[in-house]
Amino acid sequence: MSDETDARTRSEERAERAERMAKEGAQAMAEHLQAVKAIDERTVKLRALRLAKEAADAEAKAAAPAPAPKRKRSAS
Repeated sequence: MSDETDARTRSEERAERAERMAKEGAQAMAEHLQAVKAIDERTVKLRALRLAKEAADAEAKAAAPAPAPKRKRSAS
């Protein structure tokens, strides 16, 4: 009887451990996916800011008057 009880107890412990590991794995995966989503959202925001800045810089450069050409020295 004792061997049978020990076997059942070990079996139950293994089942509980497997269930706990599955829950912890699912929670870790959810946390990982949440972190990846946050990174993706920040990337999109930063890309939009960069593109807006580049467009503003290009517009400012186009609106600025061209510098006067430098006079070349004559080789005498």
